[in-house]
Amino acid sequence: MRVLVVEDDDNLRIALDVSLRSAGFAVDAVGDLPVADEALFVNAYDCVVFDRMLPSGDSLGYVQHRRRSGWLVPVLFLTARDSTADRVAGLQLGGDYLVKPFEMAELVARVRSLCRLSPAPRTRPAVLRRGDVELDAGTREVRRAGVLLTLAPKEFLVLERLMAAAGAPVPRKELIEHAWDRMADPDSNVLEVVVRQLRRKLREQTLIETVRGVGYRFAG
Repeated sequence: MRVLVVEDDDNLRIALDVSLRSAGFAVDAVGDLPVADEALFVNAYDCVVFDRMLPSGDSLGYVQHRRRSGWLVPVLFLTARDSTADRVAGLQLGGDYLVKPFEMAELVARVRSLCRLSPAPRTRPAVLRRGDVELDAGTREVRRAGVLLTLAPKEFLVLERLMAAAGAPVPRKELIEHAWDRMADPDSNVLEVVVRQLRRKLREQTLIETVRGVGYRFAG
């Protein structure tokens, strides 16, 4: 799941970035609405976390404007304003509202819940089954022949994208974009390392095939 954080306070932005990455999200973090607008044009996100008041204006108005053009991505507003009217305004825009100061554990839980409402995952089932491998996107659990596997967050995301392709090859670039973020180096070997770990944990090398010149394919 990919999240955009829009927060002008450097310390808080870094803390949000670190906490969400540690929870398994791919994160892009920016400091103001114009940069967020560019990121939203280029990338698809499952959730956007907005600080309410930013240098270029109130993010509530920005989201209202995008909603009028059909933008449906769930949002979470962070703010010190805790009036009922403020909370209702956030909820009416298809999002959530978290009052500062807050616990990072609660923010991660809110973001995970909102990501499940994202329009993107609705194009595929919550539970993917290929052969004797079962992946539950809701609980983030993977089983093979009924046995629960322990996967790292990146391993889960790569396997999820491969299984969702229903046997079709998935380009290397697409896997990196799904599991990492725009700061990931496309020339690094991070994907190869994750695929090697997945093959080991699935206990069968041929379940994930290398498609030369393209990427990988789940053959289960």
